[in-house]
Amino acid sequence: MPELADETLLQAVEVARAALVEITPADTIGEPVGHIVEGEHVVSLLFDCLMTGYPGWHWTVSLSRIDGDSQPSVLETELMPGGEALLAPEWVPWSDRLADHRTAQELAEAEAAAEALDALDEFDVETDEADALDEDDDFEDEDGGDDELDGIDFGEALAASPLNPGEAAQAEAQADDGTPDPPFEAASGEFDAEDDRDDEDD
Repeated sequence: MPELADETLLQAVEVARAALVEITPADTIGEPVGHIVEGEHVVSLLFDCLMTGYPGWHWTVSLSRIDGDSQPSVLETELMPGGEALLAPEWVPWSDRLADHRTAQELAEAEAAAEALDALDEFDVETDEADALDEDDDFEDEDGGDDELDGIDFGEALAASPLNPGEAAQAEAQADDGTPDPPFEAASGEFDAEDDRDDEDD
Protein backbone atom coordinates (compact mmCIF):
# COMPACT_ATOMS: atom_id res chain seq x y z
CA MET A 1 0.00 0.00 0.00
CA PRO A 2 1.56 3.34 -1.01
CA GLU A 3 2.38 5.81 1.71
CA LEU A 4 0.03 8.73 2.15
CA ALA A 5 1.40 12.22 1.63
CA ASP A 6 1.96 14.36 4.69
CA GLU A 7 -0.80 16.97 4.47
CA THR A 8 1.31 19.58 6.26
CA LEU A 9 4.04 19.19 3.65
CA LEU A 10 1.50 19.40 0.81
CA GLN A 11 0.32 22.72 2.16
CA ALA A 12 3.88 24.13 2.44
CA VAL A 13 3.76 25.61 -1.11
CA GLU A 14 5.05 29.02 -0.07
CA VAL A 15 7.93 27.47 1.85
CA ALA A 16 8.93 25.57 -1.30
CA ARG A 17 8.52 28.64 -3.54
CA ALA A 18 10.70 30.73 -1.22
CA ALA A 19 13.41 28.07 -1.51
CA LEU A 20 13.24 28.19 -5.31
CA VAL A 21 13.54 31.96 -5.46
CA GLU A 22 16.99 31.53 -3.94
CA ILE A 23 18.18 29.63 -7.07
CA THR A 24 16.07 31.09 -9.92
CA PRO A 25 14.08 34.27 -10.71
CA ALA A 26 10.49 34.25 -9.48
CA ASP A 27 9.11 34.72 -13.01
CA THR A 28 10.55 31.33 -14.02
CA ILE A 29 8.49 29.52 -11.39
CA GLY A 30 5.01 28.44 -12.45
CA GLU A 31 2.08 26.91 -10.62
CA PRO A 32 2.31 23.68 -8.62
CA VAL A 33 1.72 20.70 -10.94
CA GLY A 34 1.99 17.75 -8.58
CA HIS A 35 3.94 16.02 -5.87
CA ILE A 36 5.90 12.85 -5.20
CA VAL A 37 5.79 10.94 -1.91
CA GLU A 38 9.41 10.10 -1.17
CA GLY A 39 8.79 8.43 2.22
CA GLU A 40 7.23 8.98 5.61
CA HIS A 41 7.04 12.72 6.24
CA VAL A 42 9.03 13.35 3.01
CA VAL A 43 7.35 14.97 -0.05
CA SER A 44 8.67 16.62 -3.23
CA LEU A 45 6.53 19.47 -4.58
CA LEU A 46 6.64 20.09 -8.35
CA PHE A 47 6.30 23.53 -9.98
CA ASP A 48 6.02 24.28 -13.66
CA CYS A 49 9.24 25.68 -15.19
CA LEU A 50 8.68 28.85 -17.23
CA MET A 51 12.24 29.22 -18.53
CA THR A 52 12.64 29.38 -22.30
CA GLY A 53 13.94 26.14 -23.75
CA TYR A 54 12.73 23.94 -20.89
CA PRO A 55 9.21 22.87 -21.82
CA GLY A 56 7.98 19.96 -19.71
CA TRP A 57 10.58 20.54 -16.97
CA HIS A 58 9.66 20.96 -13.30
CA TRP A 59 11.13 22.85 -10.40
CA THR A 60 11.31 20.32 -7.58
CA VAL A 61 11.51 21.07 -3.87
CA SER A 62 11.87 18.19 -1.41
CA LEU A 63 10.34 18.89 2.04
CA SER A 64 10.38 16.82 5.21
CA ARG A 65 9.36 16.77 8.86
CA ILE A 66 10.91 14.86 11.73
CA ASP A 67 7.51 13.98 13.16
CA GLY A 68 3.92 15.05 13.08
CA ASP A 69 4.49 18.01 15.41
CA SER A 70 7.51 19.62 13.66
CA GLN A 71 7.56 22.28 10.92
CA PRO A 72 8.47 21.54 7.29
CA SER A 73 12.10 21.96 6.29
CA VAL A 74 13.71 22.08 2.82
CA LEU A 75 15.95 19.17 1.90
CA GLU A 76 16.90 20.15 -1.68
CA THR A 77 15.83 22.12 -4.76
CA GLU A 78 16.48 21.15 -8.37
CA LEU A 79 15.21 21.30 -11.92
CA MET A 80 13.97 17.92 -13.12
CA PRO A 81 12.57 16.79 -16.49
CA GLY A 82 8.96 15.75 -16.63
CA GLY A 83 7.40 13.04 -18.76
CA GLU A 84 7.14 15.32 -21.81
CA ALA A 85 10.38 17.20 -21.28
CA LEU A 86 12.64 17.97 -24.22
CA LEU A 87 15.81 16.05 -23.42
CA ALA A 88 19.24 16.03 -24.95
CA PRO A 89 20.06 12.85 -26.86
CA GLU A 90 21.78 10.10 -24.97
CA TRP A 91 25.50 10.70 -24.82
CA VAL A 92 27.45 8.47 -27.16
CA PRO A 93 31.22 8.03 -26.75
CA TRP A 94 33.32 9.73 -29.39
CA SER A 95 34.79 6.43 -30.58
CA ASP A 96 31.30 5.02 -31.19
CA ARG A 97 30.20 8.15 -33.02
CA LEU A 98 33.26 7.94 -35.26
CA ALA A 99 32.62 4.26 -36.02
CA ASP A 100 29.61 5.05 -38.22
CA HIS A 101 31.54 7.86 -39.89
CA ARG A 102 34.50 5.58 -40.60
CA THR A 103 32.19 2.90 -42.03
CA ALA A 104 30.52 5.41 -44.35
CA GLN A 105 33.92 6.74 -45.39
CA GLU A 106 35.25 3.26 -46.16
CA LEU A 107 32.18 2.46 -48.26
CA ALA A 108 32.60 5.70 -50.20
CA GLU A 109 36.29 4.95 -50.81
CA ALA A 110 35.47 1.41 -51.96
CA GLU A 111 32.86 2.71 -54.42
CA ALA A 112 35.30 5.31 -55.75
CA ALA A 113 37.99 2.65 -56.22
CA ALA A 114 35.54 0.36 -58.06
CA GLU A 115 34.51 3.19 -60.39
CA ALA A 116 38.16 4.04 -61.09
CA LEU A 117 38.91 0.37 -61.88
CA ASP A 118 35.96 0.15 -64.26
CA ALA A 119 37.11 3.32 -66.02
CA LEU A 120 40.64 1.90 -66.35
CA ASP A 121 39.35 -1.38 -67.79
CA GLU A 122 37.24 0.51 -70.32
CA PHE A 123 40.25 2.61 -71.30
CA ASP A 124 42.38 -0.53 -71.79
CA VAL A 125 39.73 -2.08 -74.04
CA GLU A 126 39.51 1.05 -76.17
CA THR A 127 43.33 1.22 -76.39
CA ASP A 128 43.56 -2.45 -77.46
CA GLU A 129 40.93 -1.90 -80.16
CA ALA A 130 42.77 1.17 -81.45
CA ASP A 131 46.08 -0.77 -81.53
CA ALA A 132 44.41 -3.60 -83.45
CA LEU A 133 43.09 -1.16 -86.05
CA ASP A 134 46.56 0.40 -86.42
CA GLU A 135 48.12 -3.04 -86.93
CA ASP A 136 45.55 -3.86 -89.64
CA ASP A 137 46.31 -0.58 -91.42
CA ASP A 138 50.07 -1.24 -91.24
CA PHE A 139 49.59 -4.77 -92.62
CA GLU A 140 47.54 -3.50 -95.56
CA ASP A 141 50.18 -0.86 -96.34
CA GLU A 142 52.99 -3.43 -96.26
CA ASP A 143 51.00 -5.93 -98.35
CA GLY A 144 50.29 -3.32 -101.00
CA GLY A 145 53.92 -2.22 -101.15
CA ASP A 146 55.24 -5.73 -101.81
CA ASP A 147 53.83 -5.69 -105.36
CA GLU A 148 56.07 -2.81 -106.43
CA LEU A 149 59.85 -2.67 -106.17
CA ASP A 150 62.10 -0.07 -107.83
CA GLY A 151 59.26 1.09 -110.05
CA ILE A 152 58.33 -2.43 -111.25
CA ASP A 153 54.77 -3.54 -110.77
CA PHE A 154 55.10 -7.28 -110.38
CA GLY A 155 51.36 -7.72 -110.58
CA GLU A 156 51.26 -6.24 -114.07
CA ALA A 157 54.41 -8.14 -115.11
CA LEU A 158 52.91 -11.45 -114.10
CA ALA A 159 49.64 -10.66 -115.83
CA ALA A 160 51.43 -10.02 -119.18
CA SER A 161 52.57 -13.48 -120.41
CA PRO A 162 55.03 -13.80 -123.44
CA LEU A 163 53.43 -14.26 -126.87
CA ASN A 164 55.87 -16.95 -128.05
CA PRO A 165 58.26 -19.09 -126.03
CA GLY A 166 60.72 -18.94 -128.93
CA GLU A 167 60.78 -15.16 -128.83
CA ALA A 168 61.50 -15.33 -125.13
CA ALA A 169 64.44 -17.69 -125.77
CA GLN A 170 65.74 -15.45 -128.54
CA ALA A 171 65.51 -12.42 -126.29
CA GLU A 172 67.51 -14.26 -123.65
CA ALA A 173 70.20 -15.23 -126.22
CA GLN A 174 70.49 -11.65 -127.41
CA ALA A 175 70.80 -10.47 -123.90
CA ASP A 176 73.65 -12.97 -123.34
CA ASP A 177 75.95 -12.12 -126.35
CA GLY A 178 74.78 -8.59 -126.98
CA THR A 179 74.45 -9.23 -130.80
CA PRO A 180 70.97 -9.18 -132.26
CA ASP A 181 70.14 -11.76 -134.95
CA PRO A 182 69.22 -10.32 -138.38
CA PRO A 183 65.49 -10.69 -138.70
CA PHE A 184 63.74 -12.23 -141.68
CA GLU A 185 66.97 -13.24 -143.64
CA ALA A 186 65.84 -16.79 -144.17
CA ALA A 187 62.48 -15.62 -145.25
CA SER A 188 64.05 -13.16 -147.75
CA GLY A 189 66.25 -15.86 -149.33
CA GLU A 190 63.37 -18.22 -149.78
CA PHE A 191 61.35 -15.50 -151.43
CA ASP A 192 64.15 -14.76 -153.99
CA ALA A 193 64.50 -18.43 -154.97
CA GLU A 194 60.83 -18.75 -155.64
CA ASP A 195 60.92 -15.64 -157.80
CA ASP A 196 63.73 -17.15 -159.93
CA ARG A 197 61.75 -20.35 -160.50
CA ASP A 198 58.77 -18.36 -161.60
CA ASP A 199 60.88 -16.49 -164.17
CA GLU A 200 62.25 -19.72 -165.65
CA ASP A 201 58.79 -21.19 -166.04
CA ASP A 202 57.70 -18.13 -167.97
